[in-house]
Amino acid sequence: MTTDAFASFPSFFDEAPVIRVQDPLAEFLGAVRDGQLEYRYAHAVQFAGHSCPTVASAFLMTRAALRALYPDALPRRGELRVELRDPATEGVTGVIGGVAGFLTGAAGEGGFHGIGGRFVRQGLLAYGAPIATQMRFTRLDTGTTVGVSADLRPVPGDPQAMELMPLCVRGVASPEQQEAFRAAWQDRVRRLLLQHADDPRVIVVLHAAGGVQ
Repeated sequence: MTTDAFASFPSFFDEAPVIRVQDPLAEFLGAVRDGQLEYRYAHAVQFAGHSCPTVASAFLMTRAALRALYPDALPRRGELRVELRDPATEGVTGVIGGVAGFLTGAAGEGGFHGIGGRFVRQGLLAYGAPIATQMRFTRLDTGTTVGVSADLRPVPGDPQAMELMPLCVRGVASPEQQEAFRAAWQDRVRRLLLQHADDPRVIVVLHAAGGVQ
């Protein structure tokens, strides 16, 4: 286990990919020198309040989109539009959008209005977009877009996790069963982050020139 402030996380969190960005608003207000921020998977977990394949896939999809849009520079947080194909209330879409918005600065109606017309984050996160991919990211400065989707079928869960979950939910699992469930559940997250972060079968990236997004 590794410790971050008051929270203890599984040790593999430290081995997961890292997202580095430059946030002009953070620099402008003196929150961080040069506006450079580093987001680790643990930060996404703290934002979402839990670690699961959905949170991990949202983290990896955002990472893949930023790498595609900014191949030779740090991504510009707050200068991206993020759209999701499904409504926010459908399945885990709201969780995915929340994580992506957290990492990119994109926000909905309640987002930051900006300062003197600059640093506006409001209206940059939208759901129910008419796109083919699960998500679409757009650079505001160039209009360049990239579509991303996650297919978790190549990273199956441990059957033991599904067998033990009902017992844990009902509160009748023994301490040993609870620990076995947690270990099996997080093992899928571990494999996704450490073994499939750059697997094109799992994190599917589609550039605008490559087809319909």
